[in-house]
Amino acid sequence: MTAIPRFTGPAQPYRGGDPYADHRTAAFPFAALPDLADRRLGGAVIAANDEFFAPRENLLLPGPAVFEPETFGHKGKVMDGWETRRRRGASEADPWPADDDHDWALVRLGAPGVVRGIVVDTAHFRGNHPQAVSVEGAAVPGTPSPEELLADDVKWTPLVPRTPVGGHAANGFEVTAERRLTHLRVRQYPDGGIARLRVHGEVVPDPAWAAALGVLDVVALAHGGTVEDASDRFYSPASHTILPGRSARMDEGWETRRRRDRGHDWITYRLAAQASVRAVEIDTACLKGNSAGWASVSLRDGDTGAWTEVLPRTRLQPDTNHRFVLPEPATGTHARLDVYPDGGVSRLRLHGALTPVGLKALTVRLRELGG
Repeated sequence: MTAIPRFTGPAQPYRGGDPYADHRTAAFPFAALPDLADRRLGGAVIAANDEFFAPRENLLLPGPAVFEPETFGHKGKVMDGWETRRRRGASEADPWPADDDHDWALVRLGAPGVVRGIVVDTAHFRGNHPQAVSVEGAAVPGTPSPEELLADDVKWTPLVPRTPVGGHAANGFEVTAERRLTHLRVRQYPDGGIARLRVHGEVVPDPAWAAALGVLDVVALAHGGTVEDASDRFYSPASHTILPGRSARMDEGWETRRRRDRGHDWITYRLAAQASVRAVEIDTACLKGNSAGWASVSLRDGDTGAWTEVLPRTRLQPDTNHRFVLPEPATGTHARLDVYPDGGVSRLRLHGALTPVGLKALTVRLRELGG
C-alpha cells in the first residue's frame, strides 16, 4: 500500500487567483472506489450538533467546494462546507476548549457497504479547520432516527482514530475494518469547518431485498454492481453508467475522447452476484453530438469464463434510452459494454434475477461482514 500523506496545520491566507492552486492533496489508492455516501445513492447528513456558519448538507455535495471571497451573510463569511461556531472554555480563568470538546455529524450511507477509505477535505478552510478528526461506523437496520443512532446500545466501530488534519487539504485515511456499515459519525476537535466528506468502499447489498424484488438491475451500483475496468476515462468516470436515475447533464454519463485509430472503447463490470439477465437498457441521455455510434453487450460467468455476446452490435441514437428484451435469459457474473468507435453512454441497465448460487454468495458475504 502506498503511504498516504498527512497534512497538518493551517494553510496560507487566500491571496487571490485560483483558490485551489495551493490546495494540498494526493492520489489516494482507494479513490477509484464508489462513494458510498453519494447523494445520488441516497446518502445524507441526517444530524449535527452545530452548523452555525455553514450547513451540514454541504458535506456530501457533488464536486469540489466553491470559494467566493466576497460573499458574506449575516453570520459572516459564506462557506461551501459544514462549519461550526468557535468553542469556548468554562470561565474567564479557563477560556480554552477542553481536550475532548468536539462537534459531530451523523451520515447515512446511500449504499451500505465496506468502507476502504475516507477523505475529509477542508478546502478553503485555511485557518478555521478542525485541529483533528475521527470517524466511526455503525450497522443499524432500517431507517433509524438520530436519537436512535445515538442510543447507548448502538455499537460504533472505530474507522479513523483521532488524527490531526490540515487546513485547505484533502485529508485521506485508509480504513481496514471488515464490516458492513450503514452510518458514520464524524467528529471534529474542537470545532471548525470541513468542506467535503467522501466515503470510498464496496457496496454490500441485502440478499433478502434482492430476493423480494425478484427482477432488478443487477449491474446497478446501488445493488452491488461495480466497474472493474474501462478503456477510457478522459471526460468522466465509467462508474457513472451504473448510478441511479437518468443523466441530467452531459457530464453525468461516461464520455471518451475522440479516437483517431481503428479501435473502440469498452467497460467491464462485475454484477451484484451471479444473475440471469433478461433485458438490457442503454441510455445516451444528454449525449447529443457525442453519443456512441453502436454498442454491444456481453456476459461472462466466473472470473475466467469466455465472453458471450447477448446483445449484438446495435445502432444507438443520441439522447435516447434504448431497450432490448433478450431472446432468452443469459447467466453471468460479469458484463462488458463495447461502444463503437468512441463517444458516450450515460447509463447501462441489466435487468434480471439473481440465481440461487448468486443469492447464496451474497448471504455468505453479508454474514462474514457481521450482517
